[in-house]
Amino acid sequence: MSDVVDNPFFARLWTAMSSREPESLRRLRRENLAGLTGRVLEVGAGTGTNFEFYPATVSEVVAVEPERRLAEHARKAASGAAVPVVVSTDTVEQFADAEPFDAVVCSLVLCSVDNPDDVVRQLYSALRPGGELRYLEHVASAGARARLQRVADATVWPRLLGNCHTHRHTEDTITGAGFRVTAARRQWTFPAWVPVPVAEFAIGVARRP
Repeated sequence: MSDVVDNPFFARLWTAMSSREPESLRRLRRENLAGLTGRVLEVGAGTGTNFEFYPATVSEVVAVEPERRLAEHARKAASGAAVPVVVSTDTVEQFADAEPFDAVVCSLVLCSVDNPDDVVRQLYSALRPGGELRYLEHVASAGARARLQRVADATVWPRLLGNCHTHRHTEDTITGAGFRVTAARRQWTFPAWVPVPVAEFAIGVARRP
């Protein structure tokens, strides 16, 4: 993750989008967090959309959000959460020497980091042995949609949407860092015929051995 981000256009856009998320995506967020326990590190918290879905078995959430305007929204969401949430604009690297976490949560964030391989390795190091990575990410599709994703990534999509890259093989990145995927599936949040590059999501659980 990079230093504190100042991206007012994307912050306004994401704030509007996250306040109008479809119920299909909200269900995936809830599923992604179900059954978590202990201390959780959430990476790229955005406006704090996940916070309402954390189960009571979570003792603390440390939520990292480098975009300062989004972090302000996340702090407001944290104040109403059912579990303790601390929002930080620190980088993931700054948690390398902290007490290991029981779980790490990534929701729609690994598409936007400059070097996902490095970030996922850092998340691996932040977990205790046996700890979980819970991920919900849009990922590379195949066929005509893959071509659409490549065009989007090479043109305006990353510049408009906070460095989002739609054609990333995120699950390969996760296993390449040493995680063992124990549950995973793909889910469409829009009908497969809708020509948008971010319609297909991967949701899963990976463990640090």
